[in-house]
Amino acid sequence: MQTISTYHRPGTLEEALALLTRDGQKTVVIGGGTGVSASELPPGTEVVDLQAAAESAIDAQDGRVVYGSMARLQELVDHPASPPLLVETALREGPNTLRNAATVGGTTARAHPDSELVAALLVHDAVINVALGGGARELPLADLLRDRSPLDQGIITSVSIERSGETASARTGRTPADASIVAAVGRVVTDGIRLALTGVAAHPILAAPGDLDQLDPPGDFRGSSAYRKALAGVLAKRVVDRLGGAS
Repeated sequence: MQTISTYHRPGTLEEALALLTRDGQKTVVIGGGTGVSASELPPGTEVVDLQAAAESAIDAQDGRVVYGSMARLQELVDHPASPPLLVETALREGPNTLRNAATVGGTTARAHPDSELVAALLVHDAVINVALGGGARELPLADLLRDRSPLDQGIITSVSIERSGETASARTGRTPADASIVAAVGRVVTDGIRLALTGVAAHPILAAPGDLDQLDPPGDFRGSSAYRKALAGVLAKRVVDRLGGAS
């Protein structure tokens, strides 16, 4: 089994970024540490723990909610400003013990294909603040998921979302408690419905209701590509119908 060679706990973002930008050194950033397995890391990897460097505050302002990257998922669930869809999907990320360790920033950075919370962030127009050696960048989450290069030597510092808008979700799993095979979430916006899907790509994606025929999901033991594509169409229609059929 591989082991982590060195553990760092920097006290500031500047110190953390300096560790990430060293030439020739493999590093992995952790928040709650729930998504990292030492056995899956290359030999010689060093860990940079952000617990003492990044913010955990949750702030509601001007119709948005800003989650510090180190805010725990359970803190998101418990905060009165969190929209219902975020609360619902955060509860599906895992049991209470995991939610009290896993962070908003880490869950966003990992962007697991089955993450209904990341899908909910997408439909709530999430904007991600990334600290870099030369400054900071604000990126729509959809853009960051398509091009993750800013995270190669950058650190998510906050996740900001729009609070308003009626929402709905639909999902299918092997059991009610299991991770979804495919899930659809939606939110009413000024020009129709913002729709996001899990389980149909390498990460949760935004999808136009009329473009689902273009999906080409990866298959696995839980469902073939054709099954996932058909399921995405059924679940997306349920969400759209619940939100009044706007498109």
